[in-house]
Amino acid sequence: MKLPKIFLIIPFVLNTGCTSVEDPVIKQPGTKPPEEVKLTLVDKNATEKTKALYSNLWALQSKGFMFGHHDDLLYGRMWYTDSGGSDTKEIVGDFPGVYSLDFAQIMDDRHATDDLNDDRKRTILEARSRGEVITACAHLNNPLTGGDSWDNSSNQVVKEILTEGSATNSKYKGWLDRLAAFMVELKDEEGDLIPIIFRPYHEHTQTWSWWGSSATTQDEFIDFWKFTVDYLIQDKGVHNLIFAISPQLDSPSTLDRLLYRWPGDDYVDFIGMDSYHGTNTASLATNVSNLESLGKQKMKPVGITETGIEGVRDGSGNEYSKYWTKEMLTPIIGKDISMVIMWRNKYDPTQQGHHYYGPWAQHSSAADFKEFYNSSFTLFSKDLPDMYTMAENITVN
Repeated sequence: MKLPKIFLIIPFVLNTGCTSVEDPVIKQPGTKPPEEVKLTLVDKNATEKTKALYSNLWALQSKGFMFGHHDDLLYGRMWYTDSGGSDTKEIVGDFPGVYSLDFAQIMDDRHATDDLNDDRKRTILEARSRGEVITACAHLNNPLTGGDSWDNSSNQVVKEILTEGSATNSKYKGWLDRLAAFMVELKDEEGDLIPIIFRPYHEHTQTWSWWGSSATTQDEFIDFWKFTVDYLIQDKGVHNLIFAISPQLDSPSTLDRLLYRWPGDDYVDFIGMDSYHGTNTASLATNVSNLESLGKQKMKPVGITETGIEGVRDGSGNEYSKYWTKEMLTPIIGKDISMVIMWRNKYDPTQQGHHYYGPWAQHSSAADFKEFYNSSFTLFSKDLPDMYTMAENITVN
């Protein structure tokens, strides 16, 4: 049984990135009961379990952070769509606390031919049956040009989506309709809708995508975000989504950078941050501190929604055997964030490449990942409270 986070404070020296995690300072638990917290969701008609999940995302931040891994239940380095498969579980005997996946192939023109959509639904149901948290991004194809997410060649895409009655507007609404239909089919073992943390238009602060800063103005992006949220809630009646935004911060930044292209407090539930900072742990620590501060300022739960190093390698390109404790655990210890999600492990049974960001049994960091798992600060599936029952002393409107 892991000790609760409140008993431990482990110092981190910001400018070194190499503080030991081995000598915790013991702190006596506080005697005062937690004060009542009032949170607000974008969707005023959100389901009770959606509200409950939201309350626990907030409450959990003071106890530790959930470990997540993108597509962890869909495939791994050496397996593909095996029921019960997980690169994480293969090492530590436990599933991630957060299961991340992509809804793009469910929504866009690939929906009819993608071979993973049935497995996406299956793995969501499996994760929910264990009480895990589910989050989804969407690498949507370009609805105007027919290119992929990275096709930022036109600055007219969002303009056309927002032009009522245009061909692109009609097409994109159809994509949202598919998402809405999928969401109302997601039900748990009690017949209740499964809440999903939905993270559309991720890394909107960057230039790479058709919704990013090189292809849309700030006002266009904000209008696009609001259009999406309003359409799903008001037009389609979807009430099991928690809306998460996720700017990308790789180098040390200010709190204001997290608010670049911010669509407004009334349109965001969860503040994420994508961070591909390499081994610059000081940068990660700075940005996580700002993320934590912003969440408390706006009374919204926060988390690292994507991170990792391709191949889990050090600055010299060699396998990093102490990656998990030194690069991920140390700079985050003591921060009130709800989750840390690693990017995916590509299926590559012949091991021709190094496109993996999460744990893998044949990597030299597997032993270190076990230490990471055993930390009182990291929360995996077996560590979670009932995330779908309202947290104590928290109300959600």
